[in-house]
Amino acid sequence: MKAMILAAGRGERLRPLTDETPKPLIEVGTRSLIGHHLHALAAGGFEDVVINVAYRGEQIVAALGDGSAWGLRLHYSRETPGELDTGGGIKRALPLLGEAPFALISADVFTDYDYARLHERRDADAHCVLVENPEHHAQGDFGLVDGRLVDREPRLTYAGIGVFDPQRFASRDTQRFALSVVIREALGQGRASGEQHRGEWIDVGRPSALEAARHAAVRG
Repeated sequence: MKAMILAAGRGERLRPLTDETPKPLIEVGTRSLIGHHLHALAAGGFEDVVINVAYRGEQIVAALGDGSAWGLRLHYSRETPGELDTGGGIKRALPLLGEAPFALISADVFTDYDYARLHERRDADAHCVLVENPEHHAQGDFGLVDGRLVDREPRLTYAGIGVFDPQRFASRDTQRFALSVVIREALGQGRASGEQHRGEWIDVGRPSALEAARHAAVRG
């Protein structure tokens, strides 16, 4: 299974830190934010990782190189900043991802989730890892019943980690669309599964969350 890391965002809420440094390269402990994901993906048995880049993307490419530092092969999907939403960015990267289900990771999160588990999740068009709702997203995203995503209470929050069928993106006739559109479409057709992660998970979208992630990295 290949993996894709979403790393094209601007990181507005972390300015001024992100004025000169793309968010994925911000240091969290001894590694960059994206470096934690690459380390975990390698430990989880992945070999090929696609990374979409836009804002200061060449800094990311220069810092990560070909991935050999992690024992990985890295492939880059270049975008124009603001051109594509999350779903559109995945669609752009499909030639690099191939036709088999792929793991998807948001560079914006810090977590101890075991990415090796994602190799087992090929039986749905969209499989989402969910977590307890953080304060800034108290309403949550999806319900979870017997391993299936449902559109009802109580809701949990999508963790930015999952496994997806590339056909869900290839079949869309628009270039710019959100990942949530694909998830909800699969949910409505009974083709979305999920699991709850109860370990470490931080959405590194605010300065306070970055500090929390740095403290967690030191503890871990």
